[in-house]
Amino acid sequence: MGNKITLEDFAKRYAQECMENDIIPAELYDQFGVKRGLRDRTGKGVLTGLTNISRIDAFEEIDGKRVPCEGKLWYRGYNIKELVTGWSHRRFAYEEAAYLLLFGELPTMQQLEEFHTLLGECMALPKNFTRDVIMKAPSKDLMNSITRSVLTLASYDKKASDTSIENVMAQSIRLISEFPMMMVYSYHAYNHYQRGRSLYIHRPDPALSFSENILMMLRSDKSYTMLEAAVLGISLILHMEHGGGNNSTFTTHVVTSAGSDTYSVIAAALSSLKGPKHGGANAKVVQMMQDIRMHVKDPYDRDEVKRYLERIVDKDTFDHKGLIYGMGHAIYSISDPRADIFRSFVEKLAEAKGRQMDYDFYNLVEELAPEVIAEKRQIYKGVSANVDFFSGFVYSMLDIPLELYTPMFATARMVGWSAHRLEELVNVDKIIRPAYDSVMENRTYVSIKDRK
Repeated sequence: MGNKITLEDFAKRYAQECMENDIIPAELYDQFGVKRGLRDRTGKGVLTGLTNISRIDAFEEIDGKRVPCEGKLWYRGYNIKELVTGWSHRRFAYEEAAYLLLFGELPTMQQLEEFHTLLGECMALPKNFTRDVIMKAPSKDLMNSITRSVLTLASYDKKASDTSIENVMAQSIRLISEFPMMMVYSYHAYNHYQRGRSLYIHRPDPALSFSENILMMLRSDKSYTMLEAAVLGISLILHMEHGGGNNSTFTTHVVTSAGSDTYSVIAAALSSLKGPKHGGANAKVVQMMQDIRMHVKDPYDRDEVKRYLERIVDKDTFDHKGLIYGMGHAIYSISDPRADIFRSFVEKLAEAKGRQMDYDFYNLVEELAPEVIAEKRQIYKGVSANVDFFSGFVYSMLDIPLELYTPMFATARMVGWSAHRLEELVNVDKIIRPAYDSVMENRTYVSIKDRK
């Protein structure tokens, strides 16, 4: 059948052919009325479902016109800003928000204590799971390692395929509790086996808060400050949920609608989250900011920084994608409320960590980036800093390794995914199956001996 060819050579040879045959002319999307990315030019998404878990407000009706407004985010009817009020003195703020999203009501003190105790008791992986699964074949891509661990947990669950509400709720609570261990232990395994660093595995303490346990398990000396734990807790709340239409949550709804099990649904959501356009954006912000510092003489010179940002948008530098990461959002235009909340405590943490100059640098880029984007790009709505712009900076001040930025996002979003999975199961009717119009031409089959 011809000369032997390697898989790599075959793929290289036919990649271009694949690209040529798969390309669809851009004008056809307008011709067929297709909203690419399921959004119109103003960023408004195509309505594909209903949810009672959260709501995003980015526009308001004024005199019959849809006008951008300051962004608002609501969890079960409560403004996110109210849920984080007094954050520095609320040790179990994360647990309270998680309870609210999962069950639809704010907990009483007794309910919160019971929920916290339950989460602590569920922070236990199956016997030898850490050794036999997490420590085997550690990878730099921690999201892949964690996804593998989630799928493997199904083998330890005798009721893995039971999609009753009570069973899925129990599975969800266990996964929410176990996720920090899978995340931190996967990092330690990679750090030890791939980098030759010391290996230490700290067991979680049920008496600690969710964020305290993460910092304790991550650090060799188990130490952390209450300010650090409070900031991480609020960061987790801000990333916990963001409507049903974001890529990973929509994936949760889609796979749930097919009747799949909890472990497969969460693995699909994790796979959706890991890309740089979604959960990986916070790491890209940090890398971009480091790149700017490396290539400008004075990172506090407005003109010099602006010129470099212009080069980034022109695809002349950094990753050549033309994106200023952390700027703009699919829905928000004037402001992202999560970024506004972040700003209120980022400065406090920067002062405590001696990172005030870094904070000033972030403020400068935040101020200049919208100007550069407006000048360089044809945009249909405003551009402002999103939650990813500050979250990476917060994680760096908390000494969280870059490899854990996206897994940390996933740790938080586990709650939102679980709430949406339960909501889909309660209201499930049909499998989610949107339409695609075909633009191919019909052709006549030619026998292989007559092909050229």
